[in-house]
Amino acid sequence: MNSMSNQILVLASRDVEQLLPMHECIEVMSKALSALARGEVYQPLRTVHRPHDSRGLMALMPAFHAGDTSAYGLKTVCVFPDNPAQGKDSHQGSVTLFSGDTGELLAIMNASAITALRTAAVSAVATRLLAREDACDLVIIGSGVQARTHLKALSCVRAVKRARVVSRNPAHSLRFVNEMQDKFSFLIEAVDSVEEALHGADLIVTATTAREPVINSQWLSAGAHINAVGTYSPQAREIDSATMALASIFVDRLESALNEAGDYLLALKEGIITADSIKGEIGELLEGEKEGRTSADEITLFKSLGLAIEDLACAEYLFVKAQAKKVGTWVEF
Repeated sequence: MNSMSNQILVLASRDVEQLLPMHECIEVMSKALSALARGEVYQPLRTVHRPHDSRGLMALMPAFHAGDTSAYGLKTVCVFPDNPAQGKDSHQGSVTLFSGDTGELLAIMNASAITALRTAAVSAVATRLLAREDACDLVIIGSGVQARTHLKALSCVRAVKRARVVSRNPAHSLRFVNEMQDKFSFLIEAVDSVEEALHGADLIVTATTAREPVINSQWLSAGAHINAVGTYSPQAREIDSATMALASIFVDRLESALNEAGDYLLALKEGIITADSIKGEIGELLEGEKEGRTSADEITLFKSLGLAIEDLACAEYLFVKAQAKKVGTWVEF
């Protein structure tokens, strides 16, 4: 029997948050999406398991990143939509990091914390590329974990002057404002309706659990940029078909969008948009291969699905930084 063992690093949510401030995460995500566009990443579609008698689902998201220090990553995440009612994040799981040289397990990290940060950071990368330079009026539809991280992320890349939040439950919007206002210099307001909130908005985030559209194209102002974050199923959407037809659409990964993005697929099924409606991937914009916004009045939309390479890039960055800062717990394995 082989008695050889190695130590692995365990990072709790507080460790992840300490080691990966939002402004650093934005740059990590920018580099990861560029690497993806350059073909340096192996990333199959995630597999999603939805047992009939379960209240949630499990998704498996593997990736491999080549380079000077290659690595494998696997995010195993359970999504339980009813969790927020119990004060828990709907996303629960782990990100595991493996050596690309030997396959040894190097680290286990809290997936909820990584997902919360990297999803908002990717939206910030997209916003930096696609939103108007003078965009400053932010609306967040939803009041959960992603609403909180997106407020921080978008304020890193645009000079936000006002933020409005609207939620299906008005009490949640008020709680959001009470929790977040002291952390920002600009005014954060709770608004009762999406239509009211969107009046004059030029930065929009949809981070809901909705299955039907929460946005109506008639409520949008010219030149707005939308980050559509909440849905990840072919059967669900936050954005109405008219908005999808109106907007210039960009995605994190084309393959993922064609298989998982209900916002796109349902509008396509209705014949409102075509297969050519997706203008490009964020990585292609970063690499200068595709063009982003072309006019001040153009409505741009980033459909975010979340990618395994984003989790792997965070894990690699966290692993190195945790060692340097002596953060986390090492255990025999």
